[in-house]
Amino acid sequence: MSNNKTVANKASVEDFINSLEDQKQAQDSRELVKIMQEISGETPVMWGPAIIGFGSYHYKYVSGREGDWAQIGFSPRKGRLSLYLTFNAAKLTEQFPDLGKYTIGKGCIYIKRLSDVNIEELRKLIAVAYAEENESPERSDGKEQLI
Repeated sequence: MSNNKTVANKASVEDFINSLEDQKQAQDSRELVKIMQEISGETPVMWGPAIIGFGSYHYKYVSGREGDWAQIGFSPRKGRLSLYLTFNAAKLTEQFPDLGKYTIGKGCIYIKRLSDVNIEELRKLIAVAYAEENESPERSDGKEQLI
């Protein structure tokens, strides 16, 4: 069984954000930290070199693969913010038709700038995602089944 490469660590969230070259992205990241910290009540933690996470849960698949992951989080990637809130981004975002401009992957929601979305709708979306994680700690990425 392989070890997860992206794990929580003691790197400074503030130093990471300050190292971002795009100052607007750094400003958006600070705002997302405030929003996610307010909603979750959790302290932000670096996961790997570039993901800021809040809270954590343990997962275990039938295959034996297991690990820990942030309940909610985000990463300022080149040209966009990647939000890690759910394993089914389409299902989550369809609940918020007034969210604004974004794209999705299977489990990520991508936003270029916070100014592209309705912040109040984004707050609601993050709150729903965090509440769902607390109600059902068993998540599946669709590739393997949880025990």
